[in-house]
Order: sequence, then structure tokens, then C-alpha cells
Amino acid sequence: MSWFQTTADGVVLNIRVVPRASKTEVQGVLGDALKIRLQAPPVDGKANAALVKFLADKLGIAKSNVTLLSGETGRVKRVLIQSLDEDGISRLWPQ
Repeated sequence: MSWFQTTADGVVLNIRVVPRASKTEVQGVLGDALKIRLQAPPVDGKANAALVKFLADKLGIAKSNVTLLSGETGRVKRVLIQSLDEDGISRLWPQ
């Protein structure tokens, strides 16, 4: 899939975030990114924190294993999920 890439450190996800959604959920694949809707507003890093927590909870890993690589102030983000492989991605979005 084009929305994630396996690296030596884990998996890097391309994510398109929609803040201020009615509920937090994975909406699907949009082009080369996984679209995730977040209830949190894009203010003071709240949406980024909500994204990290959502991914950690959904994948069953610690928040410390989720690192925002780029896109801190934008809707398109790259996130590193450490200690995860392609098989673990199916917990986030079935292929």
C-alpha cells in the first residue's frame, strides 16, 4: 500500500487528518494517505496529541512508540510507529 512504508525502525504512515470531526475514527484510504477523523481541534497541538493517543490505543502499543515525523502544523502528517510490522497495520486498517 502507498500509505505506509516499512523501515528498519518500524512503519511510517502517511496520514491525512480531519480535525473537529463528530467522532474519532479511521475513515479510509485517500490517495496515498490514511484518512483519520479526530474530534480534537487543531489548536495548541491537541489534534496531534489526539492522533498519537488514537494510534497507540488502536494498535495496542505505548504512546512512546508513536512519533510524529512531519506535519506538526498541517493536515498531512508522517508518523513513525516503532516495533510494528506490516502485519500489525491490519489492526489499523485492513488491506
